[in-house]
Amino acid sequence: MFLRSKHLLGTKDLQKEEIELILNTAESFEEVLEREIKKVPTLRGKTIVNFFAEPSTRTRTSFELAAKRLSADVVNISGKSSALVKGESLVDTARTLESMRVDAVVVRHRAAGVPHLLSRVGNFSVINAGDGMHEHPTQALLDLYTVRKRFGNLRGLKMAIVGDILHSRVARSNIFAFTKMGIEVVLVAPYTLIPADVEALGIEVFPSLKEVLSEVDIIYLLRFQLERQEETFIPSLREYSEFYGLGSAELKNCKEGAVVMHPGPLNRGVEIRSEVADSTISLVQAQVESGVAVRMAVLYLLLGGVKK
Repeated sequence: MFLRSKHLLGTKDLQKEEIELILNTAESFEEVLEREIKKVPTLRGKTIVNFFAEPSTRTRTSFELAAKRLSADVVNISGKSSALVKGESLVDTARTLESMRVDAVVVRHRAAGVPHLLSRVGNFSVINAGDGMHEHPTQALLDLYTVRKRFGNLRGLKMAIVGDILHSRVARSNIFAFTKMGIEVVLVAPYTLIPADVEALGIEVFPSLKEVLSEVDIIYLLRFQLERQEETFIPSLREYSEFYGLGSAELKNCKEGAVVMHPGPLNRGVEIRSEVADSTISLVQAQVESGVAVRMAVLYLLLGGVKK
């Protein structure tokens, strides 16, 4: 069984059964990563291009490792090293890659919609590794995988996504993915950082973190994204941290068994204090560990490898 589409452009269009398939496949690949030789011949002969026009450490590295663990050939292209800096259009870039017979392109770009454009003009699979303020589907999938490993079951859990929701592609992908899997999602942020279309999704919004701490199983803290902001949305980072940051004082009010998550990179001292990031309730490192197995599953299911 494989996914309906040969592309992964967002979690909005994924069906619940497809999400479950990805998570279950990731679980089987996790066993491969525990071996002394962490490699299988599943995608031997396939060529995957990592096209990252924005900086990335976790996502780019885990995609590269995932492809190599599946024995695929990997080519890395950054925005500065591509012909885009010379004025080449994305359409021509896609046609160039198509002419080279690549099988998949993993793309991250500052402009929303770039993965969708590439999927329409190139004869290869496209995986969205983050497009502007739109979506970041594999982050949501690895987050779900991490939560399932911790709690065993997804349905009935409650999650608060906290912080700069307006500029977060992770928040959008997580809202779509987590709600489809039976997790109740609420948002916590200043109203200036809440997207206008949230009401249409039926998501409850809270202006204060203290209001929800005792009720939620998952506290998902977002990085405050100054680089995406062209105007001022908060009075100061200090005030933001006071109302939406999580430290040892706030932990006292958390629900028993609650966990803390963050997509990284961490802004320590802003949305998360070190005593929380490095605590036993933090799943930050577990999220990173989940990334390779989940992205192996996505590549396998999209490229139609035969698992061995």
